[in-house]
Amino acid sequence: MTKRRYEVLLVLNTKGKEESVNDLIETVEKQIKADKIELEQTQRLEKRHFAYVSRKQTSGYYVNFIVHAEPAQIEALQSKWKLDSVIHLQHYQKLKPVAQAA
Repeated sequence: MTKRRYEVLLVLNTKGKEESVNDLIETVEKQIKADKIELEQTQRLEKRHFAYVSRKQTSGYYVNFIVHAEPAQIEALQSKWKLDSVIHLQHYQKLKPVAQAA
């Protein structure tokens, strides 16, 4: 299969871990690289309050990743992160390929 470009938006549960947000993001990046997924970009958005309480959480730290992966690798990440208490919410979107410069 060919690798596709994806946007991965994660909301991290930082309750009680405010000082270690950078460590949490580095851990997630290491998990992505350990699954042989190419990490193109990491965008550390910020901590935001939710419009309504979600699973007893009122806020979370948003991080956006742009990756190149096969669909099976994305499915593996989804199933692994469902069980991770640090990942509060996750969203995946397939992006259009970047046009190559001539």
